[in-house]
Amino acid sequence: MDINVIDQDFYAKHGPPHEQFAWLRANDPVHWHPDPDGPGFWAVTRHADVVHVSRRSDLFSSHRKLALINEMPEEERELQRMMMLNQDPPEHTRRRSLVNRGFTPRVIGRLEQHIRDICHDLVDEARGRGPVDFVRDIAAPLPLYVICELLGAPVEDRDKLFTWSNQMIGAEDPDYAADPSQGRDAASEVYAYANALAAQRRAEPRDDIITKLLQPAEDGEALDENEFDLFVLLLVVAGNETTRNAASGGMLALFEHPEQWSRLVSEPALAPAAADEIVRWVSPVNLFRRTATADTVIGDRQVRENDKVVVFYGSANRDESVFDSPGVFDIGRDPNPHIGFGGGGAHFCLGNHLAKLELRVLFEVLAERLPKISQTGPARRLRSNFINGIKELPVDLG
Repeated sequence: MDINVIDQDFYAKHGPPHEQFAWLRANDPVHWHPDPDGPGFWAVTRHADVVHVSRRSDLFSSHRKLALINEMPEEERELQRMMMLNQDPPEHTRRRSLVNRGFTPRVIGRLEQHIRDICHDLVDEARGRGPVDFVRDIAAPLPLYVICELLGAPVEDRDKLFTWSNQMIGAEDPDYAADPSQGRDAASEVYAYANALAAQRRAEPRDDIITKLLQPAEDGEALDENEFDLFVLLLVVAGNETTRNAASGGMLALFEHPEQWSRLVSEPALAPAAADEIVRWVSPVNLFRRTATADTVIGDRQVRENDKVVVFYGSANRDESVFDSPGVFDIGRDPNPHIGFGGGGAHFCLGNHLAKLELRVLFEVLAERLPKISQTGPARRLRSNFINGIKELPVDLG
């Protein structure tokens, strides 16, 4: 089989290359993969191996060459290394402990009614429109409204956040960025936005997460200005893109498996399990990159220090040795040990409680309010091998 699991045009046309992933898991689960735009890399496709790489930050660094697959000059890497995504313990541990105060299950649980109100409002607004695009009108606004709430930012700023996020994530998609400089410019805009927000909160503290993150922890540690601004940048992208694409991909999966949609409509108590199955099935983040810090072994492959190692969550989440009938979309799946929020370890998704809450509440509201929703045209996918994204999903609300 011809293997190319990073072809962005393939992702844009078909979504993740699940047939190739299945072949790799069975025949070459730690596969040396050439890359025309950089050094080759080890493509890691089995669940157990992805978990191993994820949990061994000492052996597989996010810091040396960063966490994204693309190559960049060392001077650019220096700036990116200030972001939590691109750090290793102990620095990552310190930063995460400061930020985690705003994302505990108890803090996030307080948002449930607010998220429910947002979902109902989105349905009401969509009903008043002509043709409805599920991405633009429901999936994208939900996490943006929630991020505005977390930031204590005006809701009218959501369109700016939406545009900036698209330009940063969609740098390889002609619909979102004409050239890579637009992504860099968008990051600068978010950085400046965060800076202004922090200055405002320092001058006028509020009872919100941003104020909490700017205040020193019990041990006196605090985020400095750069750390805070970079965290907001990460929140705007990671907190938006993952939920938005899980929601869009989940709705598409439910259209493609109408018996599962009927099941959810008749059994709304399945919504928590449905949220997990959606994350497994969609795997909104397809891959992350690590760099080996020493000679080591993954599976039966000898990996050398400084080798590029890329883990594929979309493949791991369909591993036949872990999931019964992994090619079946089952909203009641139990157990469901998916790694759609990462394979554990230092970089396990900070916002996983929030993402699951948003997805659960959204699909509860959709099942209650829009039981006859239907797809009216083809889904258009994002040209990206990093984010499993949907740009457009036309629907009739029924």
